[in-house]
Amino acid sequence: MENVTSVLDATLRAKIKSLVCEALRAEPGTVTLTSHFVDDHAADSLQFIDVLTSIERECDVLIDPQEMSRMTTLGGIYAVVAEAR
Repeated sequence: MENVTSVLDATLRAKIKSLVCEALRAEPGTVTLTSHFVDDHAADSLQFIDVLTSIERECDVLIDPQEMSRMTTLGGIYAVVAEAR
C-alpha cells in the first residue's frame, strides 16, 4: 500500500473514498482500505459500475472494466487508479 500512497496524494485518495461512499451509500467511517464492498457494504453490480464511471470522470483516468474484479476494496481501487495514471 505504500507504493499506492506515494502515487496517489491524500486529496485524490479522499476524493476517491468520497465517490465510493456516495455510490455505496456508506458512512465514510465504515469504508476502510480492506472492507469488502459486497460482504461488508452489500454492494451490487450497478453500484460497482457507478464507482467505476465516477472515478473515471472525476479522476480523469480510463480503467479497463476487467479491473473491476480487483476493485472490491478501497485499497484495490487505489491500486487500480494508481496503475491507470
